[in-house]
Amino acid sequence: MKLVEIFGKAADRVSKAAGHPATFMACCAVVIIWAASGPFFGFSDTWQLIINTSTTIVTFLMVFLIQNTQNRDTAALQAKLDELLLTSAAQDSFIGIEHLSEEEVQRFRDQCAAAAAEKVIKASQSLAENPDNGGGSGNRRAKAASHRPSAKIAGSRKKSPVVADKAPV
Repeated sequence: MKLVEIFGKAADRVSKAAGHPATFMACCAVVIIWAASGPFFGFSDTWQLIINTSTTIVTFLMVFLIQNTQNRDTAALQAKLDELLLTSAAQDSFIGIEHLSEEEVQRFRDQCAAAAAEKVIKASQSLAENPDNGGGSGNRRAKAASHRPSAKIAGSRKKSPVVADKAPV
């Protein structure tokens, strides 16, 4: 078994244990016991150092374990979303945008907002031309689409050259 696999399994177990209510209660009990023992140790520097050192070490190690688990969860979620994009009518250019800079992602969001606004205008024009077509529900759907930054953009399923260069192989 590789070191990466061992670390991954340990990180999973620790993450699950750390998120369990019993773990929280145990930590609270440790702090209460530590605080209650203060008078017995005369609230000495050593007494304070015990809790400070313990919490620092645990926090330091937990950061890496939880980050590892979160990175794997995020990668799995991105793979699932990419698969949904590939099998839907959405543009393939959205695949891999998590690897872009904030500015490039913002351009995609702006593009989505513009497409949603265009849909609202078309839906409003359609209702104005034929008020009996679809009643009021189409207008509500169009308004709802305008508030969703991830609304689908109508058009061809072209790959974005910017994303294609940065997307994982």
